[in-house]
Amino acid sequence: MNKLHGSIPNELGKLSGLGYFQLYGNNLSGMIPSSIYNISSIYYFSVTRNQLHGQLPLDVGLTLPNLEIFAGGVNSFTGRIPVSLANASKLKIVDFAINGLTGSITGDLGRLQGLERINFDDNRLGRGDIDGLSFFTFLANCSSLKVLGLANNGFGGEFPSSIANLSTQLQVLSLGLNLIHGNIPIAIGNLVNLTLLGLEENNLSGSIPDVIGRLHKLEELDLNTNKFSGSFPSSFGNLTALTWLSMQENKVEGSIPPSLGDCQLLQALNLSRNNLNGTIPKQVFGLSSLSVSLSMAHNFLTGSLPVEVGNLKNLAELDLSGNKLSGEIPSSLASCTSLVYLRLASNTFEGKIPQSLQSLRGLEELDLSSNNLTGQIPEFLGKLVPLRLLNLSFNELDGEVPKEGIFANATVISVIGNDKLCGGVPELLLPVCSWKKPGKLLTSNVIQVIAAVTLALLLLCSFGIYRTVKNSRRHSTALSSSDGQLHLSYWDVSKSTNNFSEENLIGSGSFGHVYKATLPGDRKIVAIKLLNLQQQGASRSFIDECNALRSIRHRNILRIITVCSSIDHQGNDFKALVFEFLSNGSLDQWQHPSDEDKRRNKKLSLIQRLNIAIGVAYLLLHCIISITIVKLPLCTAI
Repeated sequence: MNKLHGSIPNELGKLSGLGYFQLYGNNLSGMIPSSIYNISSIYYFSVTRNQLHGQLPLDVGLTLPNLEIFAGGVNSFTGRIPVSLANASKLKIVDFAINGLTGSITGDLGRLQGLERINFDDNRLGRGDIDGLSFFTFLANCSSLKVLGLANNGFGGEFPSSIANLSTQLQVLSLGLNLIHGNIPIAIGNLVNLTLLGLEENNLSGSIPDVIGRLHKLEELDLNTNKFSGSFPSSFGNLTALTWLSMQENKVEGSIPPSLGDCQLLQALNLSRNNLNGTIPKQVFGLSSLSVSLSMAHNFLTGSLPVEVGNLKNLAELDLSGNKLSGEIPSSLASCTSLVYLRLASNTFEGKIPQSLQSLRGLEELDLSSNNLTGQIPEFLGKLVPLRLLNLSFNELDGEVPKEGIFANATVISVIGNDKLCGGVPELLLPVCSWKKPGKLLTSNVIQVIAAVTLALLLLCSFGIYRTVKNSRRHSTALSSSDGQLHLSYWDVSKSTNNFSEENLIGSGSFGHVYKATLPGDRKIVAIKLLNLQQQGASRSFIDECNALRSIRHRNILRIITVCSSIDHQGNDFKALVFEFLSNGSLDQWQHPSDEDKRRNKKLSLIQRLNIAIGVAYLLLHCIISITIVKLPLCTAI
């Protein structure tokens, strides 16, 4: 990547012997000069991540017969996929994801036996036709195919059984956000090298086939928002490489198989909004690798919440609301010190709110509504500084509502449906506590007795709380020495940033710093955002960005590469987000260039400033993103 901008010069078309044409990751605009397409010696053609537009020449496969790489993703190309590409017999990669291509994919690509990657994610190539995926039959000839990306195109029709004939070398199959219906063919079990299977947000139905359990290399499986029914496949326990499993919003029924506990690399598990019943297997709570989210909300799960939940010390989000769970809330939840969201609403939990929850120092949202909880509201809730939403409504709580901390703002708490509560801030409209009403003065002797008893109780409670906190901290410290098996450890991050050298520091924000890093192994250059967990809201920023960036596809939003939830050299929690590195600097540097930048003629024209404004506005259009986002960090990178 460089920092080029403006249009591609026509004069490049005079380089008759040019073979390698690489303009990836710049800020180039306009159309590609037609003269470029006449350089028959070009074998590598990539203009990915620019602002180019126009149509691809229909005869490009004839004028560039030596093409091996043909890529132009994340631009604004329109028109049809040139049928003539089938004449470029050496073609290995064709990638024009995130554009505006229309028309259809014809079977001509099947003539290219050496094709390794076909990626047309996020275009408009489908029209919901019943035969929209008929071209799958011809792709069987592409015996070297490893990546097939067709998500978010509007393809219709039945899931093709011809998937059985696709290359067994296939690693990525992305068909989410389409209009595909029918069952998943049993033959999908033949694709034994799959690492990613994305079928989310379609109209697929029937049972989830057990043969998916044969895909031992799967790392990400996304089946959410379909119409799947039947039982939860126990064979999923064989997917020991799995890091992300999304099955929410289906009609899967029966119990959760204990074998799921064998997926020891899982970072996120979402089974919410199904018809699951029975108890939650203790094996699931043994998955210490869970760091992003565990959601089983809105099912029919029963039984108690086992004490093993305390094993999830790296977990940021736990959502078990809308079930039939009972018993007391286990005090072992205090060991889940990374929790940002805790939602246990709409169950039948009873007993008191555990005092041990005061150990959850990073908690920002707590929902215990619609249960059978009793006793008084613990005062420690008013001392949890990050807490921004508290729902205790419709329980059987009694006593005085505190006024400190979050309780001072009636708009972010809810205590309705607790008829024995009193006091609190006036906006809650609760009755005045009876012992504070005028005309009910106690005699001095009674006051002295109550004062003495109260003092004794306070001393006992203080001693008990001291012992509980001391034991909790000792337990938390002991737990912090064991880390889940993640793909990127703290030491990997430290080494890749040259021990967080200031020379690699490229930016700072409210929640941490961003470093330029070189990953071990493939030496890929990335940007690593280190979360300052001492900063209020940093843990919530970590989980929000993980969930949002993984799901959205947008030309102005970088997709997250991976996450790191680990322990640093001092035994403290360590969280980081890894993004693709963009080297063009920031908008501030271009709008207010330094003296050195001015000497390099680093300035923006009026048209460029207007294009930047349009790009930012396009980024902020929430209606084009498939998930709801209130706010994500906006980085004005060029």
